[in-house]
Amino acid sequence: MAVEKFPIEAGHIMMFARAIGDKNPIYYDEDYAKTTEPGCIIAPPTFVQSSAQFDPDYFLRPKIGEPWFGSGKNPTGITQPAEGGVGRGLHAEQHYEYHRQLKVGDVLKAVTKPGKTWEKEGRRAGKLIFSESITEYRDQKGELVITARSVGVVTEKAPE
Repeated sequence: MAVEKFPIEAGHIMMFARAIGDKNPIYYDEDYAKTTEPGCIIAPPTFVQSSAQFDPDYFLRPKIGEPWFGSGKNPTGITQPAEGGVGRGLHAEQHYEYHRQLKVGDVLKAVTKPGKTWEKEGRRAGKLIFSESITEYRDQKGELVITARSVGVVTEKAPE
C-alpha cells in the first residue's frame, strides 16, 4: 500500500467507531475527550486500516467503469484462474505498534515494504509460506506514528 495523503478527520473516526460497535466517547465527544489523558479525540486502534480507501490502487476498492471483486454471493467482474492462488491464501495476523496516539488533524503518509518470509510444513496442504509486510504511517512532520505488520500465508496446494 502506498498512500500519499490520509487525513484524520473527526467524522471518519466517529463513523469507524460506530461501524466496529465501539461506544467509547473518546472517539466522538470532544468535551469528554478533553478530560482524558490524550486531551482530544483519538482514533480507535485499528483505524489506520481505513487508509486503504485513500490508496488509488487498493484492489478491493471499486473503480468506476472497471470490473472489481465485489461482495455478495459471487464475486463480480473478475475471473479467477483455474489453477493458482484460489483458496490457498489468507491473512493470518495483524499487529500494530503505536509510537503515539493518532489524533484529529494528523495527515498520514503510508509506505509498505516487505518484511520476513518463512516456511512451515502443513498437515493438509503441503508447505505453508508465510510473508509479512510492514506499513509505516508517518505524520505531516515525517514522524513515525504507527507501524503495522501484516502476515499472510499461502499453501503449496489446495487443502484436500
